[in-house]
Amino acid sequence: MQAVKVLPKGQITLPKEIRKQMNIKVGDKLVVEEADGNIVLKKGKTIHDFIGFLAKPDIPIEEMIEKAKEEALKERV
Repeated sequence: MQAVKVLPKGQITLPKEIRKQMNIKVGDKLVVEEADGNIVLKKGKTIHDFIGFLAKPDIPIEEMIEKAKEEALKERV
């Protein structure tokens, strides 16, 4: 177990040995969870791991689907 220091903006540095063992590279996204009073970091593996990272669309998804269908129909004509 290794200790890390929390910097003023809430940042931490993951120890090199752990980054190597977990194959964590620059730009990778990690999922942060709270579990029984502990902080858990995990590498995201599926789109569901990244809920909260993704931007919300400006329009409801149903409306987006309808517009896509309309555009697809226009291209067929």
